[in-house]
Order: sequence, then structure tokens, then C-alpha cells
Amino acid sequence: MRIVVADDSFLLREGLQLLLAEAGHDVVASVADGPAFVAAMREHRPDVGIVDVRMPPSHTDEGLRAAVDVRREWPAARLMVLSQYVEVSYAEELLAAGEGGVGYLLKDRVSDLDDFLAGLSAVAQGGTALDPLVVRQLMARRPDPLAGLTPREREVLALMAEGRSNTAIAAAMVVTPGAVEKHTQRIFAKLGLLAGDDAAHRRVLAVVRYLRAAGG
Repeated sequence: MRIVVADDSFLLREGLQLLLAEAGHDVVASVADGPAFVAAMREHRPDVGIVDVRMPPSHTDEGLRAAVDVRREWPAARLMVLSQYVEVSYAEELLAAGEGGVGYLLKDRVSDLDDFLAGLSAVAQGGTALDPLVVRQLMARRPDPLAGLTPREREVLALMAEGRSNTAIAAAMVVTPGAVEKHTQRIFAKLGLLAGDDAAHRRVLAVVRYLRAAGG
């Protein structure tokens, strides 16, 4: 994959570049602030951009706002946001835009390199990779409006929003993959996602609707 990395910490940028290069990926740009990230994404059109939430000058949410700016200009951009905390307001806007291809992970998760690389790959392919804490905080903002889904179906959709495969969802719920597949088909039907559409596309749309509903 061709990747743009944005983080104001030189050591973290260098560390990410080294890890990504060892995994066979090509870091085409490495920048230290939000405007430079937007410019690099515009210039290189990478497979995925990785951006830290806290960037100069205020070190609050400049990186996340830059990611939102990229997505507005290029809705198909694939973005992986890294943070030490969850910034809900901009997260809602970022996750609700486009058709997938978004990740939002707390930095603690990056230490598990295999999971991080798997999440990055999923985002580059148009999927989602969301930290469970991100999902919980988004859903905690308002009562769940997806009243048509059963508690079991909502549980499946929440795990789906974390970027898990049907096999991983089955393991987490201690059920068979076939049971998860039945739940996903019922979820798609209740959300009005037509059976004729591509299954992966329906999965992304289901997650986007779930997160948009969470944000109102």
C-alpha cells in the first residue's frame, strides 16, 4: 500500500514508517501538521492516510479536522485516525461521510502490530476499523434509534462496526458463523439494503447508517 503519515512527533512518524516499510508498504509522505496532511493526501492520492488527532498549533483536534477536510474534498479517501482519546463531534462527521474506508483507533491498539496492520488493510479496502471505545462513546450520546433491530442484531452490528469479520463476530458471541450470517442478512433487510447489492458494500453501508444514527 501507498501511505501518507501525519504526526507531530518525529519519533512516532519515523517508527511508523519503519514498521510499515518492514510490512512491505510504501510511505509516500510523512508530515507534521494538518495542512501538510491535506496537501499530501491531495498530491499523492495514497491508498490510505494515517493521521494523529492532536497536531500543531493547539494540539487538540487539528489532525481530525484535517481528516474531515480531506474527506469533504475526496469522499473516497481512506483514512486511519490515531488518538489517545475520543473526540466525538468530529468523529461523527468523519465516520458518517463517504462509504467506508475509515478507521479510528486509540494509540494503545497500535502496539498490537498484527491487529493494526489488519485494520489498516481493511480501511484501505473500503472497510472500517473502529476502536470499541469509539463505538461505545458514539452510541452513548443518544438512545439507540435503530428500534427495528433486536438486541442480538444490534450486538452483531456493533461488532461489525469494529471491523470484525463474521468469523470473529461468531467467536466473540460464542455462536456459529452461520448464525452470524443469518443475523447480518436480517440486519441488511431491516436497514433496507437490497440483496442484489455487493455484500461487502452492504456491510459498509450498514456500519455507516449505524454510526450516523448514533450521532443523530
